[in-house]
Amino acid sequence: MTFLNPLILLGVLGIGLPVLAHLINRQQIRRTDWAAMQFLNRSVRVRSRQIRLRDVLLLLMRCLALLLLVFAFARPASDTAEGVRLAGEQRAGVIIALDGSFSMAHSNGNTTRFERGIEKIKRIGELVKRGDPVSLVLFGGQHRVVLRNVAYDPDRFAEVLAEQQPRPETMDLNSICKRLETLVEDMDAPQKEVYIVTDTQTRDWGDVSVPMFNAMKSLSEIAAVFLVPVTGADDNLAVTALNLVSGKLRNGSVARYRATVHNFGQKPAVDVEIRCRVEGIQIDSKRIPMIAPGSSQTVSLFVPFYNAGPTRITAEVSNDELATDNVRHVVAVVRDTVSVLCIDGSGGSVAPLVMAGLLARAGNGEDEGYRVDTVQWPSVPGKPFDAYDVVVLADVPKITQQQAEDLSTFVRQGNGLIWFAGDNVKAAEWNQLLVNGSSSLLPAKLGTIIDARDDLGVGKPLAPTLPDHTICRPLQSLPEDLLNETQFLKRIEVEPADTSVSVLSLAGTNAPVLLEHSLGRGHVCMFTTTADTAWNNMALTPVFPMLLQQVVTYMAGREFEQPRLVGDSLSLFYVDEPDASDAVFDTPSKKTIAVPVSEHRQQYLAMLEKAEESGFYTARVSVQAAGMPVAVNVDTRESVVTCVDEKRLRESLAGTGVVVSVSDDDLIAEIGMARTGRSYWRFFLIAALGLLVCESLFADRLHDRKRSQRGGAPSMPLEREGN
Repeated sequence: MTFLNPLILLGVLGIGLPVLAHLINRQQIRRTDWAAMQFLNRSVRVRSRQIRLRDVLLLLMRCLALLLLVFAFARPASDTAEGVRLAGEQRAGVIIALDGSFSMAHSNGNTTRFERGIEKIKRIGELVKRGDPVSLVLFGGQHRVVLRNVAYDPDRFAEVLAEQQPRPETMDLNSICKRLETLVEDMDAPQKEVYIVTDTQTRDWGDVSVPMFNAMKSLSEIAAVFLVPVTGADDNLAVTALNLVSGKLRNGSVARYRATVHNFGQKPAVDVEIRCRVEGIQIDSKRIPMIAPGSSQTVSLFVPFYNAGPTRITAEVSNDELATDNVRHVVAVVRDTVSVLCIDGSGGSVAPLVMAGLLARAGNGEDEGYRVDTVQWPSVPGKPFDAYDVVVLADVPKITQQQAEDLSTFVRQGNGLIWFAGDNVKAAEWNQLLVNGSSSLLPAKLGTIIDARDDLGVGKPLAPTLPDHTICRPLQSLPEDLLNETQFLKRIEVEPADTSVSVLSLAGTNAPVLLEHSLGRGHVCMFTTTADTAWNNMALTPVFPMLLQQVVTYMAGREFEQPRLVGDSLSLFYVDEPDASDAVFDTPSKKTIAVPVSEHRQQYLAMLEKAEESGFYTARVSVQAAGMPVAVNVDTRESVVTCVDEKRLRESLAGTGVVVSVSDDDLIAEIGMARTGRSYWRFFLIAALGLLVCESLFADRLHDRKRSQRGGAPSMPLEREGN
């Protein structure tokens, strides 16, 4: 126990006053001899002992009452959790962690959660003493220490607080406790307090993980930890995807994109408008009559291309309570034509089929914007790849080490490679190249050729369930019986790499038919079957031209069509050493960031470690060079704005020592208890008053008895008061 006003304890010395008064009163009494006294001596002695005992009890009651009053005014309280604070010390080191993820921008009427969090912090600041150490952390995807262990100045603190804004990033709750623990350990203060101001999203706080539970418990052992929820409505719409479905990224053509809108709220969203912009100009819009709670709806947006080059495309819904996730960005690389080189190792049977598939005529009689050159293996000229966007290797027995290196460089630059199996493929030769430094060229290690037919000699069809992959989207519109008619008799067994993705597989076995993986800025697609009719009938069905054209389109524009997320790194690769030592990234907010160029795997790399904004970045070799846009979007996992209710929150954190303070009154009371401990002065005051009442009653009764006894005595008193 400690005392908040310890100097008041000096009042204990006042206990001597009633004792002194009692002793003085006894000295004022004189004794007078009386002859008849000897006859009453025995009786008087007995009665005098009783009177003295009652006086002593009365004295003790008065002294004890005075002692209790002194204790009450000294304000006794229990020790704080730290147990190291000096008696009466009310100063504290304060660490405030404010949730800066974009869900805090959710509006509830005229104010956002972030603004209400600021008001909570201002209320906490009113209880901080000037000069006490204070730290301010804005936490989210990455944690920014805005103030670190500085002397508290209310005016300066208010200025810094007003400068803070939520950022378009997700919450990384698991790492915040480590950062807070470090700040607590660095702070020199008798009492340490941590305030976590957040909207307590269900995703983060609904079911606290074991590591998070232990981290919170560990933090509570070295500081008083307060969780300050900032809640609000949970309505929210978000554009979660914008993908190319069909069409060609060609100048003068029209492509169909699919936008997905998800309702993260608890009530239906009605009459939702979604708009499509190309280079900032609205070119299409659609309306969705209703989106049920927790469900998604998709719309088709048609995008015309009038110019070759990178094109910025945006899908956006009408403003709702959270605008940050209402937009989705992609970049399409539009070309006048796509140049394809087909290297035929089958003796001439594959090249015509590949050319026919790519140059299939549209209904208007115009070609599809491809330029296809063919060459027979092994008569491959030296370094033939620079003039092409996509290279097709069809049933090629093997390639040289130099060709493997040239192809690897070609793909890393942002181009595409399509590889087909066949009877002529020498698996051991390809695997040898994979082991010797070009292991990332193909997405799988080759095995033996196996028969894919069933017991009746019927080939295996494609799996009817297609993944949500850009390559598969045109095939999703085909009837299932057409997919079943595509029969595969043989395939080459493969061992996929960890980086590979299975795009198509056989029904029943899930054996891969098409694998793809990234290599630098480009991609490689690997078919485990042939491009001709030797192992399948795919070339005789509508599946082949649709699939082949989609693969080429995917590869030709893949580098910049795939958007990044806030927090991801952005990279520029150079095959040749650039003239400038720094590359340049222009942010959506028009800031320019210079990034040094370093050598990486026989290439040159410029990397922006973290994209901190959503929108379109522009990557350039130098300030004077033309830039290439890169789309960066928010992570819609943060779009789940539903908050954990107080009861569930307390249950999740029970045993950690974290105090959940929902209302301002609760917060103030909990802060007071953390700093001063539980106060007991009221109990001491009540006990003192009760004791004084008892003393008064006892004194009155004793006085009445004395007066009654004096009334029955002889006319001459036994004792006479002095002058």
